[in-house]
Amino acid sequence: MRVHVLIIAHAKQHRVEKIALSSREAGSLRPNQERPPGGSVTVLVSIERGLGPEGRVAVVRFDRGDGLNALSPEAMRQLTDAARGFEDDAETSVVVLTGSAKAFSAGFDLKDAEGRSRAEMDLGTLRRHLKLGPRLTRAWQELEQVTIGAIEGFCVGGGVALAVALDFRVMARDAHMRVPEIGLGMNMSWQSVPRMLHLIGPARTKQAVILADDRIGAREAYEWGLVEHLAKPGQAFAGAMALAEKVAAQPPISVAMTKLTVNRLAHALDDLASHMDLDQFALAGLTEDHKEGVAAFLDRRKPRFRGR
Repeated sequence: MRVHVLIIAHAKQHRVEKIALSSREAGSLRPNQERPPGGSVTVLVSIERGLGPEGRVAVVRFDRGDGLNALSPEAMRQLTDAARGFEDDAETSVVVLTGSAKAFSAGFDLKDAEGRSRAEMDLGTLRRHLKLGPRLTRAWQELEQVTIGAIEGFCVGGGVALAVALDFRVMARDAHMRVPEIGLGMNMSWQSVPRMLHLIGPARTKQAVILADDRIGAREAYEWGLVEHLAKPGQAFAGAMALAEKVAAQPPISVAMTKLTVNRLAHALDDLASHMDLDQFALAGLTEDHKEGVAAFLDRRKPRFRGR
């Protein structure tokens, strides 16, 4: 059972939550999870509610404190829990998701012990484990509240997949995005290709995903339609909060119904287009090219792919 630790701030409506597991639960819930000393799980995600007009804005902050903000399996679980925590929240109408000052997210953590254990999993266990990504992005996309991403530094791979699952994105002018999955011998998954297609069209989506070494700068991302707003360096969060306050000033029920209608129309065929994401990812993980891509990444060298 998940435990939400509540820290009361300076007002009744304004509170901070930290997503974590109790030490007892951490020792029993996940057979493949790497556990820190003492059996507890490090808190990676915090939630602040009751901000903005009428206290309708909330902030979810994901910060591993290492400058990379990679998405380990545990980080993905905590971010999913954070989104689900708003499902019955009638007081919040806008949620701002932000990373650290240096990075929104470096993407999936290839060095995480639990993530690397995928190579030893049987197919059934692997398929269940691979559901962490699409479960995360779907949880954020399906929130009734309007969601806004504040992007500083870099936003890579799984970070891009999470960002495009949000309603709006505010990006610092010195930040950049990159989709490196193909360079690792993998396909871009987490049902993110249809989402990118809706935002930037087929040619730009293929350009972003296939040309894995190319960075997408903030200006380029804005011109493509991958982000909606640009901010001065270090001001992406402030820009996201300003946008959040504008949205929060609108009638919440009408906003929620409008978002639902637009999302249902825009994403009606997404499941048909990406239902094989998970299995394609698992299949790609069996190729020699994937092993070479990951090895080259860890060795900091250029990979040599052979198409097998």
